[in-house]
Amino acid sequence: MNLNALDLNLVRVLDALLREKSVTRAGEQIGLSQPAVSAALNRLRHALNDQLFVRRGNDMVPTPRAESLAEPVRAALREIERAFQPATDFDPARLERTFTFMGADFFSMLLMPPFAARIAVVAPRVSFRFLDSAIGDVSRLLQEDQIDVALERPLEVADWVSSVPLFASPFAVIAAKDNAALRQAGVAEGGQVPLELFCALPHALRSIDGSMAGFTDDALGRMGRTRRVTLALPHFQAVALAVAGGPCLAVVPTQFAAAAAKSLPIGIYQAPISIPSPAVRMYWHARRDDEPPHRWIREQILDEVGRLGFKDWDGAVSKA
Repeated sequence: MNLNALDLNLVRVLDALLREKSVTRAGEQIGLSQPAVSAALNRLRHALNDQLFVRRGNDMVPTPRAESLAEPVRAALREIERAFQPATDFDPARLERTFTFMGADFFSMLLMPPFAARIAVVAPRVSFRFLDSAIGDVSRLLQEDQIDVALERPLEVADWVSSVPLFASPFAVIAAKDNAALRQAGVAEGGQVPLELFCALPHALRSIDGSMAGFTDDALGRMGRTRRVTLALPHFQAVALAVAGGPCLAVVPTQFAAAAAKSLPIGIYQAPISIPSPAVRMYWHARRDDEPPHRWIREQILDEVGRLGFKDWDGAVSKA
Protein backbone atom coordinates (compact mmCIF):
# COMPACT_ATOMS: atom_id res chain seq x y z
CA MET A 1 0.00 0.00 0.00
CA ASN A 2 0.99 3.64 -0.42
CA LEU A 3 1.98 5.03 3.00
CA ASN A 4 1.67 8.54 1.60
CA ALA A 5 -2.10 7.97 1.57
CA LEU A 6 -2.14 7.77 5.38
CA ASP A 7 -1.72 10.43 8.02
CA LEU A 8 -1.78 10.30 11.81
CA ASN A 9 -5.42 11.38 12.02
CA LEU A 10 -6.46 8.38 9.94
CA VAL A 11 -4.57 6.06 12.27
CA ARG A 12 -6.26 7.68 15.28
CA VAL A 13 -9.67 7.24 13.63
CA LEU A 14 -8.96 3.58 12.92
CA ASP A 15 -7.90 3.00 16.53
CA ALA A 16 -11.02 4.74 17.86
CA LEU A 17 -13.30 2.75 15.56
CA LEU A 18 -11.67 -0.51 16.64
CA ARG A 19 -12.22 0.43 20.28
CA GLU A 20 -15.75 1.81 20.05
CA LYS A 21 -17.31 -0.10 17.07
CA SER A 22 -19.33 3.05 16.40
CA VAL A 23 -18.73 6.09 14.18
CA THR A 24 -20.48 8.39 16.66
CA ARG A 25 -18.65 7.11 19.76
CA ALA A 26 -15.32 7.06 17.92
CA GLY A 27 -15.79 10.70 16.99
CA GLU A 28 -16.62 11.62 20.58
CA GLN A 29 -13.47 9.88 21.81
CA ILE A 30 -11.09 11.76 19.51
CA GLY A 31 -13.00 15.03 19.09
CA LEU A 32 -14.18 14.67 15.52
CA SER A 33 -17.67 15.03 14.04
CA GLN A 34 -19.53 12.00 12.70
CA PRO A 35 -19.11 13.17 9.05
CA ALA A 36 -15.37 13.63 9.62
CA VAL A 37 -15.05 10.08 10.99
CA SER A 38 -17.07 8.69 8.08
CA ALA A 39 -14.85 10.55 5.59
CA ALA A 40 -11.73 9.23 7.29
CA LEU A 41 -13.11 5.70 7.20
CA ASN A 42 -13.72 5.99 3.46
CA ARG A 43 -10.11 7.11 2.96
CA LEU A 44 -8.89 4.17 5.03
CA ARG A 45 -10.99 1.74 3.01
CA HIS A 46 -9.52 3.08 -0.21
CA ALA A 47 -5.95 3.06 1.08
CA LEU A 48 -6.15 -0.46 2.53
CA ASN A 49 -8.47 -1.90 -0.14
CA ASP A 50 -10.71 -3.43 2.52
CA GLN A 51 -14.15 -2.62 3.94
CA LEU A 52 -12.60 -2.63 7.46
CA PHE A 53 -16.03 -2.36 9.14
CA VAL A 54 -19.49 -3.61 8.20
CA ARG A 55 -22.66 -2.44 9.88
CA ARG A 56 -24.60 -4.82 12.12
CA GLY A 57 -27.51 -3.04 13.78
CA ASN A 58 -26.07 0.00 15.57
CA ASP A 59 -22.54 -1.42 15.68
CA MET A 60 -19.66 -1.45 13.22
CA VAL A 61 -18.17 -4.95 13.10
CA PRO A 62 -14.47 -5.10 12.11
CA THR A 63 -13.36 -7.31 9.26
CA PRO A 64 -10.50 -9.78 9.80
CA ARG A 65 -8.15 -7.25 8.20
CA ALA A 66 -9.24 -4.55 10.66
CA GLU A 67 -8.92 -6.92 13.63
CA SER A 68 -5.37 -7.79 12.57
CA LEU A 69 -4.48 -4.10 12.70
CA ALA A 70 -5.88 -3.43 16.20
CA GLU A 71 -2.81 -4.18 18.33
CA PRO A 72 -0.14 -2.89 15.90
CA VAL A 73 -2.03 0.40 15.50
CA ARG A 74 -2.50 0.75 19.26
CA ALA A 75 1.17 0.02 19.91
CA ALA A 76 2.24 2.53 17.25
CA LEU A 77 0.11 5.29 18.77
CA ARG A 78 1.51 4.56 22.23
CA GLU A 79 5.04 4.89 20.87
CA ILE A 80 4.21 8.18 19.17
CA GLU A 81 2.64 9.54 22.37
CA ARG A 82 5.68 8.47 24.36
CA ALA A 83 8.02 10.14 21.87
CA PHE A 84 6.29 13.51 22.21
CA GLN A 85 5.89 13.52 26.00
CA PRO A 86 7.83 16.32 27.73
CA ALA A 87 11.25 15.15 28.82
CA THR A 88 10.78 16.31 32.41
CA ASP A 89 11.33 14.24 35.52
CA PHE A 90 8.18 13.33 37.40
CA ASP A 91 8.22 14.49 41.03
CA PRO A 92 5.45 13.11 43.30
CA ALA A 93 6.13 15.88 45.82
CA ARG A 94 4.84 18.47 43.32
CA LEU A 95 1.85 16.44 42.13
CA GLU A 96 -1.60 17.93 42.81
CA ARG A 97 -4.23 15.39 41.84
CA THR A 98 -7.18 13.39 43.13
CA PHE A 99 -7.11 9.72 42.15
CA THR A 100 -10.40 7.81 42.13
CA PHE A 101 -10.35 4.07 42.82
CA MET A 102 -13.16 1.54 42.70
CA GLY A 103 -13.50 -1.81 44.42
CA ALA A 104 -14.99 -3.78 47.27
CA ASP A 105 -14.82 -2.63 50.88
CA PHE A 106 -12.11 -5.28 51.19
CA PHE A 107 -9.81 -2.62 49.69
CA SER A 108 -11.30 0.49 51.29
CA MET A 109 -10.78 -1.13 54.71
CA LEU A 110 -7.52 -3.06 54.33
CA LEU A 111 -5.59 -1.22 51.63
CA MET A 112 -6.59 2.45 51.62
CA PRO A 113 -5.82 3.59 55.20
CA PRO A 114 -2.14 2.52 55.20
CA PHE A 115 -1.77 3.38 51.52
CA ALA A 116 -3.10 6.94 51.91
CA ALA A 117 -0.93 7.50 54.97
CA ARG A 118 2.20 6.38 53.15
CA ILE A 119 1.46 8.43 50.01
CA ALA A 120 0.84 11.54 52.13
CA VAL A 121 4.49 11.48 53.19
CA VAL A 122 5.90 11.60 49.65
CA ALA A 123 3.04 13.34 47.81
CA PRO A 124 1.25 15.60 50.32
CA ARG A 125 -1.00 17.25 47.71
CA VAL A 126 -2.42 13.98 46.37
CA SER A 127 -5.89 12.94 47.53
CA PHE A 128 -8.03 9.87 46.99
CA ARG A 129 -11.65 8.87 46.49
CA PHE A 130 -12.79 5.26 46.74
CA LEU A 131 -16.05 4.19 45.09
CA ASP A 132 -17.98 0.99 45.74
CA SER A 133 -18.02 -1.78 43.12
CA ALA A 134 -21.76 -1.41 42.76
CA ILE A 135 -21.40 1.98 41.06
CA GLY A 136 -21.34 0.47 37.58
CA ASP A 137 -19.49 -1.06 34.64
CA VAL A 138 -15.70 -0.81 34.88
CA SER A 139 -15.08 -0.24 31.16
CA ARG A 140 -17.62 2.58 30.97
CA LEU A 141 -16.33 4.28 34.11
CA LEU A 142 -12.74 4.14 32.86
CA GLN A 143 -13.77 5.42 29.44
CA GLU A 144 -15.63 8.36 30.99
CA ASP A 145 -12.72 9.12 33.36
CA GLN A 146 -14.98 8.65 36.38
CA ILE A 147 -12.38 6.35 37.89
CA ASP A 148 -8.61 5.99 37.49
CA VAL A 149 -8.22 2.42 38.69
CA ALA A 150 -10.52 -0.51 39.48
CA LEU A 151 -9.46 -3.24 41.90
CA GLU A 152 -11.68 -6.16 41.04
CA ARG A 153 -12.08 -9.88 40.50
CA PRO A 154 -11.55 -11.15 36.91
CA LEU A 155 -13.89 -9.19 34.65
CA GLU A 156 -14.84 -9.11 30.98
CA VAL A 157 -13.65 -5.66 29.90
CA ALA A 158 -13.13 -3.75 26.67
CA ASP A 159 -9.95 -4.50 24.74
CA TRP A 160 -8.60 -1.02 25.52
CA VAL A 161 -8.57 -1.72 29.25
CA SER A 162 -5.14 -2.60 30.64
CA SER A 163 -4.77 -4.78 33.72
CA VAL A 164 -2.27 -6.55 35.92
CA PRO A 165 -2.79 -9.30 38.53
CA LEU A 166 -2.59 -8.21 42.16
CA PHE A 167 -2.94 -11.41 44.17
CA ALA A 168 -4.85 -14.66 44.41
CA SER A 169 -7.87 -14.55 46.69
CA PRO A 170 -8.55 -17.95 48.30
CA PHE A 171 -11.53 -18.30 50.60
CA ALA A 172 -12.11 -19.21 54.23
CA VAL A 173 -15.21 -19.88 56.29
CA ILE A 174 -15.94 -17.54 59.18
CA ALA A 175 -18.38 -18.10 62.03
CA ALA A 176 -19.04 -16.61 65.45
CA LYS A 177 -16.63 -17.89 68.10
CA ASP A 178 -19.63 -19.12 70.10
CA ASN A 179 -21.41 -20.74 67.13
CA ALA A 180 -23.39 -23.46 68.88
CA ALA A 181 -23.70 -25.81 65.89
CA LEU A 182 -19.96 -25.90 65.26
CA ARG A 183 -19.22 -26.33 68.95
CA GLN A 184 -21.67 -29.24 69.24
CA ALA A 185 -20.11 -30.85 66.15
CA GLY A 186 -16.66 -30.57 67.74
CA VAL A 187 -15.25 -28.38 64.96
CA ALA A 188 -12.28 -26.42 66.30
CA GLU A 189 -11.03 -23.16 64.82
CA GLY A 190 -8.87 -23.88 61.80
CA GLY A 191 -10.65 -27.17 61.24
CA GLN A 192 -12.83 -28.18 58.33
CA VAL A 193 -16.60 -27.77 58.58
CA PRO A 194 -18.30 -31.09 57.67
CA LEU A 195 -20.12 -30.95 54.34
CA GLU A 196 -23.53 -31.86 55.77
CA LEU A 197 -23.27 -29.19 58.46
CA PHE A 198 -21.89 -26.66 55.96
CA CYS A 199 -24.93 -27.14 53.73
CA ALA A 200 -27.42 -27.21 56.61
CA LEU A 201 -26.37 -24.03 58.43
CA PRO A 202 -27.54 -20.58 57.24
CA HIS A 203 -25.04 -18.52 55.24
CA ALA A 204 -24.44 -14.81 54.77
CA LEU A 205 -23.11 -13.67 51.39
CA ARG A 206 -21.47 -10.52 50.04
CA SER A 207 -23.44 -9.58 46.92
CA ILE A 208 -23.35 -6.20 45.14
CA ASP A 209 -26.35 -7.00 42.90
CA GLY A 210 -28.62 -8.85 45.33
CA SER A 211 -27.80 -12.29 43.93
CA MET A 212 -28.16 -15.08 46.49
CA ALA A 213 -25.40 -17.22 44.97
CA GLY A 214 -21.65 -16.99 44.37
CA PHE A 215 -18.43 -18.98 43.89
CA THR A 216 -19.34 -21.32 46.73
CA ASP A 217 -22.67 -22.24 45.18
CA ASP A 218 -21.00 -22.98 41.84
CA ALA A 219 -18.62 -25.37 43.58
CA LEU A 220 -21.45 -27.04 45.52
CA GLY A 221 -23.52 -27.31 42.36
CA ARG A 222 -20.76 -29.30 40.67
CA MET A 223 -21.14 -31.78 43.53
CA GLY A 224 -24.91 -31.82 43.31
CA ARG A 225 -25.24 -29.98 46.62
CA THR A 226 -26.67 -26.63 47.76
CA ARG A 227 -26.44 -24.41 50.84
CA ARG A 228 -28.90 -22.06 52.58
CA VAL A 229 -28.08 -18.43 51.86
CA THR A 230 -30.34 -16.46 54.18
CA LEU A 231 -28.64 -13.06 54.07
CA ALA A 232 -27.14 -11.15 51.13
CA LEU A 233 -25.29 -7.92 51.97
CA PRO A 234 -23.34 -5.49 49.77
CA HIS A 235 -20.19 -5.27 51.92
CA PHE A 236 -17.76 -7.77 53.42
CA GLN A 237 -17.70 -5.89 56.72
CA ALA A 238 -21.48 -6.18 57.02
CA VAL A 239 -21.17 -9.90 56.39
CA ALA A 240 -18.54 -10.21 59.12
CA LEU A 241 -20.70 -8.28 61.59
CA ALA A 242 -23.72 -10.47 60.80
CA VAL A 243 -21.64 -13.61 61.33
CA ALA A 244 -20.17 -12.34 64.60
CA GLY A 245 -23.63 -11.70 66.06
CA GLY A 246 -25.64 -14.62 64.69
CA PRO A 247 -25.77 -18.27 63.59
CA CYS A 248 -24.62 -17.73 59.98
CA LEU A 249 -21.48 -18.97 58.33
CA ALA A 250 -19.87 -16.94 55.55
CA VAL A 251 -17.28 -17.66 52.90
CA VAL A 252 -14.96 -14.65 52.46
CA PRO A 253 -11.45 -13.96 51.12
CA THR A 254 -8.82 -15.35 53.46
CA GLN A 255 -7.06 -11.98 53.70
CA PHE A 256 -10.28 -10.32 54.86
CA ALA A 257 -11.08 -13.15 57.29
CA ALA A 258 -7.70 -12.72 58.99
CA ALA A 259 -8.20 -8.96 59.35
CA ALA A 260 -11.79 -9.23 60.57
CA ALA A 261 -10.87 -11.82 63.20
CA LYS A 262 -8.57 -9.26 64.86
CA SER A 263 -11.46 -6.99 65.80
CA LEU A 264 -14.54 -9.23 65.86
CA PRO A 265 -15.39 -12.39 67.84
CA ILE A 266 -15.20 -14.71 64.84
CA GLY A 267 -13.30 -17.91 64.13
CA ILE A 268 -11.79 -19.02 60.82
CA TYR A 269 -12.44 -22.49 59.41
CA GLN A 270 -11.88 -24.50 56.24
CA ALA A 271 -14.73 -25.29 53.88
CA PRO A 272 -15.36 -28.89 52.82
CA ILE A 273 -15.02 -28.03 49.10
CA SER A 274 -12.24 -26.56 46.98
CA ILE A 275 -12.33 -24.10 44.10
CA PRO A 276 -9.52 -22.19 42.34
CA SER A 277 -8.71 -18.84 43.89
CA PRO A 278 -9.91 -15.90 41.76
CA ALA A 279 -7.04 -13.62 40.77
CA VAL A 280 -7.84 -10.06 41.82
CA ARG A 281 -6.62 -7.57 39.19
CA MET A 282 -5.96 -3.86 38.82
CA TYR A 283 -7.66 -2.29 35.76
CA TRP A 284 -7.06 1.07 34.06
CA HIS A 285 -7.56 2.74 30.67
CA ALA A 286 -4.77 1.95 28.20
CA ARG A 287 -4.44 5.62 27.36
CA ARG A 288 -2.96 6.03 30.86
CA ASP A 289 -0.33 3.30 30.36
CA ASP A 290 2.59 5.71 30.10
CA GLU A 291 1.24 8.78 31.88
CA PRO A 292 3.85 9.38 34.63
CA PRO A 293 1.50 10.20 37.56
CA HIS A 294 -0.82 7.32 36.68
CA ARG A 295 2.03 4.87 36.22
CA TRP A 296 3.50 6.01 39.55
CA ILE A 297 0.27 5.50 41.50
CA ARG A 298 -0.15 2.02 39.99
CA GLU A 299 3.36 1.15 41.08
CA GLN A 300 2.54 2.37 44.59
CA ILE A 301 -0.58 0.16 44.71
CA LEU A 302 1.45 -2.88 43.71
CA ASP A 303 4.04 -2.02 46.34
CA GLU A 304 1.42 -1.60 49.07
CA VAL A 305 -0.22 -4.92 48.20
CA GLY A 306 3.19 -6.50 48.72
CA ARG A 307 3.72 -4.66 52.01
CA LEU A 308 0.36 -5.87 53.33
CA GLY A 309 1.19 -9.49 52.52
CA PHE A 310 -1.85 -10.07 50.29
CA LYS A 311 0.32 -12.16 47.96
CA ASP A 312 1.20 -14.61 50.73
CA TRP A 313 -1.81 -16.67 49.65
CA ASP A 314 -0.94 -16.65 45.90
CA GLY A 315 -1.31 -20.00 44.19
CA ALA A 316 -3.39 -21.52 46.97
CA VAL A 317 -6.49 -23.56 46.24
CA SER A 318 -9.35 -21.92 48.03
CA LYS A 319 -11.64 -23.76 50.35
CA ALA A 320 -14.95 -22.16 49.46
